[in-house]
Amino acid sequence: MNGRTMTRTTHRQPALKAKKSYTLSPESVDFLETLRRKRRARSVSFVLEEILQAVRREAELAKINQSVSDYYDSLSDEEVEELGQWGEFGLRQLLKEDD
Repeated sequence: MNGRTMTRTTHRQPALKAKKSYTLSPESVDFLETLRRKRRARSVSFVLEEILQAVRREAELAKINQSVSDYYDSLSDEEVEELGQWGEFGLRQLLKEDD
């Protein structure tokens, strides 16, 4: 150590990936290549992975939104009224803090 500061380095393990082969239309291949160039991505596989992750996130968000919607749809009129009153109370408290 002799007066030197040692920095800790972490080596990230690359995520395990599976090599697959898919048949795509020429239009899809051109589209992916165009996106790769536009995004300056290192590979078409990288672009495709980004697209799939975005679609997966959208599906997860839709599932969450549906769960929230199902929850509120399941409430009785009395429960909806009570939640509304709590919301109004919270809003008044926030407005008081701003004064």
